[in-house]
Amino acid sequence: MSNLDGKNLDGKVAVITGAGRGLGREEAIQLASQGARVVINDINLPDAEKAANETVEEIKAAGGEAIAVFGDCANTADADNLMKVTLKTYGDLNIMINNAGYCRDKTIFGMSDEEFDSVVQVHLRGHFVNMRNAAAYWRGKAKAGEQVYGRLISTASEAAIFGSAGQPNYAAAKAGIVAMTMGAAQLMIKYGIPCNVIMPRAATDMTMQGPTAAMFAAPEEGFHAFDPANVAPLVGYLSSPEAQNIAGEVFVVWGNQVTRMHPPTFGEAHVNPEGDKKWTLAGLHGSLASEFSDGYTPVLDGYSVKPQ
Repeated sequence: MSNLDGKNLDGKVAVITGAGRGLGREEAIQLASQGARVVINDINLPDAEKAANETVEEIKAAGGEAIAVFGDCANTADADNLMKVTLKTYGDLNIMINNAGYCRDKTIFGMSDEEFDSVVQVHLRGHFVNMRNAAAYWRGKAKAGEQVYGRLISTASEAAIFGSAGQPNYAAAKAGIVAMTMGAAQLMIKYGIPCNVIMPRAATDMTMQGPTAAMFAAPEEGFHAFDPANVAPLVGYLSSPEAQNIAGEVFVVWGNQVTRMHPPTFGEAHVNPEGDKKWTLAGLHGSLASEFSDGYTPVLDGYSVKPQ
């Protein structure tokens, strides 16, 4: 029987990285409203700690349970400590939501090694170390014959598909998150643990600066399509028992819309008309010309999935 209108995560334990503000905060409040005990992870910097503690207090004031654990989500020792404190405090881990990240935008011409590495570090490695800890914990319980309830939700971006001219670091990291999560989904489903990816469009610290700020700004009145709160219900649903059979999926979510991404597909193969032999350059040119005619627009027509 469905319990979607009740505490369908009652007693479950959820860890959310980057949960002091923005998307992570809304996700923490959502899961707490469903009865989950929430562990809010954020970086150990004054502003982040203040925001995380305020989110904890907001959840407690509403009758929920929450704690804050500080540290760098991409640091192995800090991630291990997050896992240790979670298990010591609540005795289990059921939901791991990797969300933390930041942007340092520049084009490929001007980006430094450090600007590239730091963004890949927080997004991709931050997902990896916490995903590894959660997956190993759940697998260990399953192999010991214990009942396991697990959900893994990763946070990517449409930049992973379409690229982003001013974000070679961010787009690359988000593409890696999708690939890594799809691999984890194939491994973990045998233990009954679904792994999925969300691609939110939301007004966050990352989008409310630079050239995207105007696009994500709240309207003077009416529905704010890019309010991070609009993303939280999907996270709550994917964390729930009702979503047990949804695994290895990627969802774009914003406003009042949720779109399931279709897997990439192959176009028609070009086969050498000369048979089983290596292509000649002239042969390739003649065959591929059928797809790259005068009506073809470079780059835009080259997307495997058209931007919306």
